[in-house]
Amino acid sequence: MRVLRLPAIHHDANLVLIKGTLGTLVVDSGTSWYQGLQVERIKGIIGEDETLDRILLTSKRFPCSGGALHISQSFPGCTVHIHHEGQAALETGDFFTTWANRFDSDMPSTKTESVEDGEMFALGNGHVESLHLPGHSSDGMGYWISESNMILLGPLVPRADRPTRWDLPGGCLPDIVTSLKRILLLKPHSILPLQGPAIKGVEHCKEVLKRHIE
Repeated sequence: MRVLRLPAIHHDANLVLIKGTLGTLVVDSGTSWYQGLQVERIKGIIGEDETLDRILLTSKRFPCSGGALHISQSFPGCTVHIHHEGQAALETGDFFTTWANRFDSDMPSTKTESVEDGEMFALGNGHVESLHLPGHSSDGMGYWISESNMILLGPLVPRADRPTRWDLPGGCLPDIVTSLKRILLLKPHSILPLQGPAIKGVEHCKEVLKRHIE
């Protein structure tokens, strides 16, 4: 199974492409600003004749979800998955709770399917497990790749050196602490944050998580 980070552009989240023998998925979509470029980046890796099966979102926030509609429509049969707490915001194109207004942008109305804690996405030679990790927002999700001891966290950990926001609608500080402690118990070898490079090494991941908790 191949896991490849497509580095964030400007305010976009990192896109993470996960390709297995039985399918391909992407975690997060970035804003709508660079959605055409994101499609080209994905096709450049999987090939023009291959397809993308699904997009898994870590959050309804615009930097994670704004490009999901366009990317999904660019690959026939591609579905968009988000925790049920975030479905209404995406499907109605909510300008406010997605934060699209903070970026002076519209939020495309996006059809979604729910993803819940503990769901498994089998890719043949590996799988991705979904974890409900509220705190930054009530719909927050992380995605655990046990074969690589890697977790994708989205806005729960924006960067190694930048704590998440909890002071806006949907945020909850106690939930952030609980979610970070849950990740700590997994003892990840690497963490992919919202933006920037991966946080690598068991001890480094542990140190970063403890610092964020504090």
